[in-house]
Amino acid sequence: MTIKVLVAYATKNRSTAEIARTITEVLRKQGLDAETRQARDVGEVLPYDAVVLGSPLYEGQWHKDARRFAKRHREALTGRPVWLFSSGPLDESASEGDVPPVPSVRRILIRIDAEEHVTFGGCLTEDAQGWMSRMVVKAGKGGDFRDFEQISAWAQRIGTTLLGESAVDPGGQP
Repeated sequence: MTIKVLVAYATKNRSTAEIARTITEVLRKQGLDAETRQARDVGEVLPYDAVVLGSPLYEGQWHKDARRFAKRHREALTGRPVWLFSSGPLDESASEGDVPPVPSVRRILIRIDAEEHVTFGGCLTEDAQGWMSRMVVKAGKGGDFRDFEQISAWAQRIGTTLLGESAVDPGGQP
């Protein structure tokens, strides 16, 4: 049985999309049928056995597309394994230890009974969209703080969990 995984993401400046693609690649290497899609373009999650949902953080909030996705698919998400990730800190803090979810993401985590949430470092470069983003970069506070080894290791754990769960039948017998 092939396990089908949706890696849905919201993005403003493409850096979260790159994280989502990395997660998808790792899951595929493990033999999972993983697909990357923008959260706003996903019509149904029912065809998927598991979901990974990610979003950048802006002013302590997830991107509206990710919030809407979680709300729109709440019932379907609650019935399957779901992992959440945020990207955002423009420093090394996400690589140095656990960064707890912001309160609004914590509420989503609880509402859909997600397996886990992780925060990865963010990326904001000179070509960033939005006045505030450009001002942050102009002030010298931008940069690329994504740790792709950390991202890949997290995705590997997700794959291992899903593959381990598929080796057990619903009655709990291998």
